[in-house]
Amino acid sequence: MAYWLLKTEPEDYSFDRLLRDGSTLWSGVRNHQAANNLKAMRPGDDAFFYRSVVEPAIVGLVRIAAAWVPDPTDPHWPAVEVVPVRPVPREVPLKAIKAEPRLADLALVRQSRLSVVPVGEAHWRILLAMAGLDS
Repeated sequence: MAYWLLKTEPEDYSFDRLLRDGSTLWSGVRNHQAANNLKAMRPGDDAFFYRSVVEPAIVGLVRIAAAWVPDPTDPHWPAVEVVPVRPVPREVPLKAIKAEPRLADLALVRQSRLSVVPVGEAHWRILLAMAGLDS
């Protein structure tokens, strides 16, 4: 199993909307590195749902429901189906992530503009704890 972080702007797609919808096709990624990360995802992988721009923070957990398919908005790019797992008990703001020395090499910190990033197991456990969840 691999772990990921998916960023979205709340006005584009919010975690509350994902909870209402029950699933969504994570599409619209137009960066080659982020696209390669989508292609590497497997059903059952877990990911953080990260709200960007306005009060950036980890706000929920999602699961990859299906391997990548061509993005219906542009079939040259990949998309994956995600389903909500749960909101986090405590949002994890970007400021808190950047302030945690053990997360200094997290891709979210190092490549802040990348919309889909891998999260190593050690970082996953730290972020889960910061969010008020057991690993």
